[in-house]
Amino acid sequence: MGRVVTASPDPVTQAAAYQQHLLGLLGQDDPAEAQVSTRAALLEILEDTGSDLRITPAPGEWSVLELLGHLVDAEIVVSGRYRWVLSHDRPPLLGYDQDRWVERLRHNDDPPDELLEVFSTLRTANLRLWDRSLADDRQRVAIHAERGPESYELMFRMLAGHDRFHLDQMRRTLATIRAAR
Repeated sequence: MGRVVTASPDPVTQAAAYQQHLLGLLGQDDPAEAQVSTRAALLEILEDTGSDLRITPAPGEWSVLELLGHLVDAEIVVSGRYRWVLSHDRPPLLGYDQDRWVERLRHNDDPPDELLEVFSTLRTANLRLWDRSLADDRQRVAIHAERGPESYELMFRMLAGHDRFHLDQMRRTLATIRAAR
C-alpha cells in the first residue's frame, strides 16, 4: 500500500496527521526545488531496479513501478486541483482511492519510460504554474472532501513531501526485495 497510515480511526485526526507527516518530510525546504529534484531521483532509482521493477515486497504492497504509477496519478490529480483552486472560489475537491487507481489502472504493466514521460511533462507544467502564481493566488483555498480547506500553497508543499515519502518507499521496497534473496 502506498498510503500513509495513522493510528487514529478519526478521519479528521487522520487527515491532519497525513498533512503534518508530508509537511514534516519537506521541512523548511523550498517545495519547488524539492519537486524539481524528484525526476532525477526517479531516474536514479529506476536505473537501480533491474529485474526488481515489478516485484512487490509483500502482499498488498506496491512495486517500484506501481509507486511510479502512483506518483503519476498524484500529479494528474493535483494538476486539476491546482487549476480548480486558482480558477474558482472555494471549489470542492474529491478524494480518490489511490490503491484502487494503482490496481485498476494496472500500473505494474506500464512501460516505466512512458510513466516517467507523463510525470515529467505534468510536473514541468505544474512547476511553471507555481512560478507564475502570485502570493494571493497561493493563498486561495479549495475544500477537500476528506481534509477540509486546503490552500494552493498547502497542496503544493504537501506534494513535495509526498514525493519524498514515495521516493523513500521505492528505496525501502528495493532493499526489502534484495534482503529477501
